[in-house]
Amino acid sequence: MRPLVRLSQLARQFSTTLAVHGNSMTYPATVKAVGINKQGGVEEIQDLTLPFPQPKPNELLVKVQWAGVNFIDTYLRSGLYPAPFLPFPSSNETAGVIVELPTDEGILQSEDFKKRGFKKGGKVAINALGSLKEYLSIPWDSAIYAVPDNVTTRVAGAALLQGITTLGQVTDAYNVQKGDIVLIHTIAGGVGLLHSQLSKARGATVIGTTSTPEKAELAKAHGADHVILYKSEDVVQRVLELTNGLGVHVIYDGVGKDTFESDFKMIRRKGTIVSFGNASGSVPPVPLFKLTEKNVKLLRPTAGNWVVTLEEKNYYGNELFRLVSTGELKINIYGEYSFTADGVRQAQLDLVGGKTTGKLLIKVADE
Repeated sequence: MRPLVRLSQLARQFSTTLAVHGNSMTYPATVKAVGINKQGGVEEIQDLTLPFPQPKPNELLVKVQWAGVNFIDTYLRSGLYPAPFLPFPSSNETAGVIVELPTDEGILQSEDFKKRGFKKGGKVAINALGSLKEYLSIPWDSAIYAVPDNVTTRVAGAALLQGITTLGQVTDAYNVQKGDIVLIHTIAGGVGLLHSQLSKARGATVIGTTSTPEKAELAKAHGADHVILYKSEDVVQRVLELTNGLGVHVIYDGVGKDTFESDFKMIRRKGTIVSFGNASGSVPPVPLFKLTEKNVKLLRPTAGNWVVTLEEKNYYGNELFRLVSTGELKINIYGEYSFTADGVRQAQLDLVGGKTTGKLLIKVADE
């Protein structure tokens, strides 16, 4: 019986290949990508040619239109994080259109699949490592999310990773409530602007740090009550002044090494520090006794662990795009870069150089 099972599986795979290439749409033998063959500086970013991703029976085939640029792209390129495979296309956040559904009828008829809202021609946003290429094949139950009709793939590509990150942090990492005082480092960045909006909507007082008066005004337009210019003001002193010496209830810190020590001076007793980024470098090891002075909670969460189960994926995806589609969460896009090695190099340099506000995108194809 086992050989028959294997033959059946092979037959399904073969029919998938015929279905893809026999479709009215013609698919290329190779796809363009941009990424690295080895880790290192931005000079390692290259234009790549990769095999067309043949979808398995449980996978959707997606034509990519936009890719988000995130700090994790720079970590995976530089070697701070190990690359999971090489060559490695340099993004883990994309958005586009479904061109093929799974061919497994059992999956198509399952209630779990139907709840996800996928349809041929439908828009989706995807969180998958190594996704900066023209087409992606991806399992239907992975981190892929249906996008409402009134949200463009451009906005969806800008919203997904930072949106899931922020939703997870203001609910699971620390459940922001009315009356809380929240400190957000680099508040004019992509995550910072989302944090500010969501925290303000929950009734919190929002304090942020940023580098320029222009960025401060942008943060205030997105809900910030107080913005501290860290280049010219004493951040610790100002935070303590604003909180009557008590400190804030929660700190969201995507900066890392440069701000981490001062976080312990600004957090109040029984407060929570959420360290989630390494923009200035990795945070050094922390002795547990450091937490005892104020009974502080310290977390190091990652967006991927907010959305492990199908239930979590459905909740976070639906809630994020509900907020975006109703206008309750505004996505600020700084700029678009070309789908070339030069374009991706410049996007990463701009991101780490502190020149940007909001989200950076790579335009892969027209919508």
